[in-house]
Amino acid sequence: MIEYKGYIGAIDFDPEIDLFHGTVINTNDVITFYGASVRELREEMEKSVEGYLEFCREQGITPEKPFSGEFTIQMSPEMHCKLALNAERLNLDFNVYLQEVLEKAVSA
Repeated sequence: MIEYKGYIGAIDFDPEIDLFHGTVINTNDVITFYGASVRELREEMEKSVEGYLEFCREQGITPEKPFSGEFTIQMSPEMHCKLALNAERLNLDFNVYLQEVLEKAVSA
């Protein structure tokens, strides 16, 4: 994966055209790029992201920002209760507690 201005590109090889194909994965808008080398992929990703940002400016729309830091999760009422009780027991705000739990989970 490569990154530019917070946008993350995932790379695959396309044997039909003998090039690497990249797609920005942390936005719902479609941003793609191609390249034959890592250097070319980086350059093309930068061009694609800049093109996307310019298009948004021209259209007067706000570009979708990658990973706002907010997300919604659905869970059972029982799990919600357990998490809320654990947060309360530790005297932590629910969101702070969830962030700590998630940080531990991805660090393990």
